[in-house]
Amino acid sequence: MPLSPLPTDVAPMTGTQTSDEEIRAVVARLSRPEGSGRRTIEHAAIMAEGGRSAAILEWLADAAWVPEKLPDTTAQRGSSGLHGMRRETVRGGAGPATPRRYVSQPRDDT
Repeated sequence: MPLSPLPTDVAPMTGTQTSDEEIRAVVARLSRPEGSGRRTIEHAAIMAEGGRSAAILEWLADAAWVPEKLPDTTAQRGSSGLHGMRRETVRGGAGPATPRRYVSQPRDDT
C-alpha cells in the first residue's frame, strides 16, 4: 500500500531550521483550548513531531507557555506499613520529571 503524502501544514524533515510561522502552525494544530482562555499541548504530541520537537519546545518557552505543574513526588506516601515512611527520593524514583503538558498564557491566539 503506498504511503499518503504529508498534510500541507507539515513541513518535511530536512536539515534546515523550521520557521516561526511553521512552528506556530504546528502548535495551533496540536494544542487545544481550555475553558480558562488558555491552550494546552501534550508533551507526547510535541515529541511525535520528531526532528522539530526541540524547536517547538524552544518556541513554547519563548512564547511564555509554561509546563504543567507536577505533583510533588517527594511527599510522604503514608506513615504506616513496611514502606510507609519512604520517600520517592530515597528510592531513587524522584528526579527531574518531564511535564505532561504545556499551558499558554490566557488569551493566546496561537
